[in-house]
Amino acid sequence: MEKTFCIAGPIQPENHYSVPFRMNETLLMQLIDQQKYFIVHAPRPSGKTTAMLELVNKLNATGKYEALYVNVEAAQADRQNYVRGITTVLMRLKEEISNAWGADHCSLSFFSDDNWRLSPATTLVSFLNNWSKNSTKPIVLFIDEIDALIGDTLISVLRQLRTGYTNRPKHFPQSLCLIGVRDVRDYMIYSKQENNMILGGSAFNIKAESLTIESFTLAEVKALYLQHTAATGQLFTDEAIDYAFDQTQGQPWLVNALAYQACFRAVQDRSQPITLEAMEAAREALILRRDTHIDQLVHKLQEPRVRAIVDALIAGSTPPDNLPMDDLQYARDLGIVTQKDLAIANPIYKEVFPRALTYVKQQTMTQRPLDYLHPDGSFNMNKMMNDWVTFYRENSGMWAEQFQYKESGPHLLMFAYLQRIINGGGTLQREYALGRGRVDLTLVFGKKRILIELKIHRGTKTLPEGLVQTAEYMDVMNATEAHLVIFDQSDKKTWEEKIAQFDELVGAKTIHVWTM
Repeated sequence: MEKTFCIAGPIQPENHYSVPFRMNETLLMQLIDQQKYFIVHAPRPSGKTTAMLELVNKLNATGKYEALYVNVEAAQADRQNYVRGITTVLMRLKEEISNAWGADHCSLSFFSDDNWRLSPATTLVSFLNNWSKNSTKPIVLFIDEIDALIGDTLISVLRQLRTGYTNRPKHFPQSLCLIGVRDVRDYMIYSKQENNMILGGSAFNIKAESLTIESFTLAEVKALYLQHTAATGQLFTDEAIDYAFDQTQGQPWLVNALAYQACFRAVQDRSQPITLEAMEAAREALILRRDTHIDQLVHKLQEPRVRAIVDALIAGSTPPDNLPMDDLQYARDLGIVTQKDLAIANPIYKEVFPRALTYVKQQTMTQRPLDYLHPDGSFNMNKMMNDWVTFYRENSGMWAEQFQYKESGPHLLMFAYLQRIINGGGTLQREYALGRGRVDLTLVFGKKRILIELKIHRGTKTLPEGLVQTAEYMDVMNATEAHLVIFDQSDKKTWEEKIAQFDELVGAKTIHVWTM
């Protein structure tokens, strides 16, 4: 079987190209030897499960430990019903132990008497105690998808693990790792039993460390892709590899998905190299297809705590003064926002999010690329902008009432309008980051590179600052034409007072200004 790029589930070394173990193995072994309980968290899918499965195999191969990986996501369906939830967790442990060591494993005698079901508040701790007492080796347990559990089920699991902690290693697992998207300290868990919010950190205050998995480096992306070249002879150009890294910022699923689309869907002739153009086409295919990973992130955009951050990012404004730090950390843990600064995590997400948020609106628009072409095939930007002003005047009020993204609403409406017009005829590049007070768009149509800078009117400085910024960015983007669009959201002005068009000179550059 020909190896491929993994785009679903953990890596299977015999079937998938892979990057070597990407965590600090020395530190992990030290934590285990020191009988520590710890957390591994990172956005999905970034390689957590793959790494932990590999570690479990290494631990068992030493003969020193009895190491087990278990995924408890199935208990999510039990929600607040911790009686059913704990039962599901125990059934998953039973299945994985049987798969690993057989149905006659010493720990499984625990289930021979149905009395184990009578005390769900202590059943998990009792099982782990029984297993540890009967095992000839210290136990190392890895529990994946821990943050998929809900309410009292999650609280019960965490508290039972904490209860047995002091009895390790003879009567409880020597070391334990909880694996999830978020750090346990960030869990805000509603207990139906206690009618109160419980902090995950207080329910599981025995963790020694919280570890994460970094995204691929450029060198790792190149090494991954060259495994395909070694196996098939199909080359990647340097430009294609650099582009893949730039667009994904090393996000593992995106790195694999781009290559899979390029190599196993678009360019299956192994004598043909994967070029920059092939990678660009693969990127567009991923964006349009919106696979499960991307759909999961798009779904998160509707959560209020995520929406407040992404709304400000798209508008290029500063975040609300009362934005909780926990919300920012949540967006980072999901992989939506970068860890080091306030920006969307990578260019692919920057493109996906506005398209997803405005998809329905795009479908109701009737504008077409052909409506804005000169006889020679060049793009008629002036006609498009005049039509846009009319469209915005007629639609922005209803859009603002219906749309949850209030701060970035005007920007997103224009994104939708432009996306509809250029589909199949050009490309739209978006650049936005928190706190800059502007959003930069570059419309590429044929030989034209048209810069469109969007700003919200916030006083007399908006226009002069916008002109300077637009002129500077024209040089950066090598733009042939520039438009500064200023949205005035004041409800004290009439449309006649808001709408205007005039040109300004900044040095030798002409900037077309549109206010509305």
